[in-house]
Amino acid sequence: MNVISRSGLTDLIARKSKDVQTEVLAWYRIARRAAWDSFGSVRRQFPDADSVHGLLVFNIRRNRYRLIVFPVFHRHKLYVKALLSHKEYDKGEWKTRWLQ
Repeated sequence: MNVISRSGLTDLIARKSKDVQTEVLAWYRIARRAAWDSFGSVRRQFPDADSVHGLLVFNIRRNRYRLIVFPVFHRHKLYVKALLSHKEYDKGEWKTRWLQ
């Protein structure tokens, strides 16, 4: 998968703790090598990933953070949208920004 963009992902994790950075970069390495063609293929590698109105939501640091990604499976692309704490995610403000 082409993860758009690594620099954007690096910017998102720059202000987070080292353990979050390590786990997100591990996710990036897995996603970059993946050939996901559907949500089902994502779930085979990340069983606790969720699909929320077409966005993929990955649990990071045992549910402490959420990585939100917009997939375009037929083009093998993942657009990184946000890395939110559990508290930020639960507020739901991200939905008004990316669920138009």
